[in-house]
Amino acid sequence: MKSYTEYLWFNTARRREYINITSQVEEAVKKSGIKEGLVLVSAMHITAGIYVNDAEEGIIQDIDNMLEKLAPFGPDYLHHRTGEDNGDAHLKSILVHHQVILPVTSGRLDLGPWQQVYYAEFDGRRRKRVIIKVLGE
Repeated sequence: MKSYTEYLWFNTARRREYINITSQVEEAVKKSGIKEGLVLVSAMHITAGIYVNDAEEGIIQDIDNMLEKLAPFGPDYLHHRTGEDNGDAHLKSILVHHQVILPVTSGRLDLGPWQQVYYAEFDGRRRKRVIIKVLGE
C-alpha cells in the first residue's frame, strides 16, 4: 500500500467560516498517483471540522444556523472558566466531526454529483491546518 500526505493551512478572517476544499483534495489525490483507495481529510484542531455536503449558499447558511442554535456563542460554557471564550466552537466541532474518509476510484476523488468537501472553522482568526492522507494502490 502506498500513501501520500499533504497539509492545507488556513487563517480565516472571521470566527466562523465554511471553505470549500474539494479542489485541493482532488489535487492531492492526483499528485498521490494512487488509483484505488481512500483519502482521509482531517482538521487538526479541536475547534474546526470537515464535512461533505452541497456547495449551495442556502444550505451553508442553514448549516451555520443549525450549529449556532445547537451550540450558541456565549459566556455560559464551563470551558470559559479556563479563560477561553470558545466553548461553542468545541461543541460545533463535535457536531460536524473533525474528519471524513472518501473513496478514490480510477485515480480520482469519487464523490456524488452534488457532494463537496468543506473545512468548517468555528474559532478562526489564527493559523490552523488540515491533513490530507491518501492511501491505496
